[in-house]
Amino acid sequence: MNQFLMSTNPNRKFPETLVSNHVHMRLRSWDVSFLERTFPAGGEHTMIGKWLRVMSCVCLGMVTVGWPRAAAAQEPLPSLCRSASPDWPQWRGPHRDGISAETGLLQSWPAEGPKLLWKVSGIGHGYSSPIIVANGVYITGDAEQELVISAFTLDGQPRWKTTNGEPWKTPFPGTRSSCTFDDGKIYHMNAHGNLVCLDAVTGKPAWTVNLLARYEAQNIMWGISESVLVHGDRVFATPAGAKGLMVALDKRTGAPVWATPALDGEKASYASPILIQAGQRKLLVNSCTKYAFAVDSETGGLVWKLPQVDPKNSVSTTPVLSGRLLLITNASREYGALFGVQLGDGAASQLWSRELKITHGGTVCVDGRLYGSSSRGDMPGWVKIDVETGKPTLVKPAGELSDGSMIVADGRFYCLTVQGLMTLQESTASGFRTTGTFRLTEKPVKDAWAHPVLCQGRLFLRYQDVLYCYDVRR
Repeated sequence: MNQFLMSTNPNRKFPETLVSNHVHMRLRSWDVSFLERTFPAGGEHTMIGKWLRVMSCVCLGMVTVGWPRAAAAQEPLPSLCRSASPDWPQWRGPHRDGISAETGLLQSWPAEGPKLLWKVSGIGHGYSSPIIVANGVYITGDAEQELVISAFTLDGQPRWKTTNGEPWKTPFPGTRSSCTFDDGKIYHMNAHGNLVCLDAVTGKPAWTVNLLARYEAQNIMWGISESVLVHGDRVFATPAGAKGLMVALDKRTGAPVWATPALDGEKASYASPILIQAGQRKLLVNSCTKYAFAVDSETGGLVWKLPQVDPKNSVSTTPVLSGRLLLITNASREYGALFGVQLGDGAASQLWSRELKITHGGTVCVDGRLYGSSSRGDMPGWVKIDVETGKPTLVKPAGELSDGSMIVADGRFYCLTVQGLMTLQESTASGFRTTGTFRLTEKPVKDAWAHPVLCQGRLFLRYQDVLYCYDVRR
């Protein structure tokens, strides 16, 4: 065995099964020759020899069988797939996790807040967040008779405006979904399920299709809110209709590529999917009203599903990945919960559950801790949750900071409350410590629901029909 290992090039990579088979054969030949010399078949040691030979084979079998299993356990962890586009090209950023890789940012703000670079009004009413790619800023808003998609330069200068169907008038009027940028195109789905592909330079449409009509899906109480995901040559969405749970379209033409078979009685939620690399497959993970599930992005096959009962359909958060765990939330009054889902080889199982109502603000995961704001349940307020156990810790009481959304950048949490208060938080051993704050509006409101965006040293905040841009560089 030693000679075999020493003769092998230490820098060469061998498949685990190949190494294991070589070592297994070497161990077997060594085992037989050694035992035959030490404990011959005849004589006074016959019974002892037989017993030791049997036990040796058992032990060596355990070693050689256990080796490939241990190697399998050390397979790379699942990872979030990054957008092929730079900057902040889609909902919740390049990985859809609400985390920015930028550094060199202010660690505290002056009393009046960071410097306001510009603001533009008249973008239309809505709750969607902007996306930023190179010198382009793209955002949606509802006007009286149509949904408007606006493009600006990084300095806030208008470039173009176009439309994507009718606005959402009631309940909670305003745009929902954020745009997605990929390969020079803008993709957007409105609250009625109309998906459009636009040229990012001119705003001219390349194609449009209504996914609710194509896949025989029903709209939901507060309107379709999914921000579509684009990867490779495909656009992915979750109409949850009779002709498709999740679907893939050719991003160049809008033609159907595949559709996951429907789940009986399932309806779309307000959540948007993530894409993870799990072993050799890329999996789309999302939630609807009855199940959380994963779909093979290449074939559309359903890989696994887990019950997620939410009869009032308040699932509005994007799944979050942490190692081999997925964190999935819903927010119904009687069913609001946070789930820890253990990922296996083509399977998943619920590891723990907590009663926490985390709504549109979503969650972010940092160093094995999940952060978000819960307005009801085990611990109302801004919480930190251990992803392995689900144990929550209060980091900011609800009385000090109302619930809202957050992103993370350069060691700070950027928290925007539903009442329009923007704050900068440092995570300490005793909880969140506020290192900056300012208000978007003079009077408190209850629907500042757009998520913050941080890109190229700028903080973008949307409140109703106004988009603000702040300089947060040191």
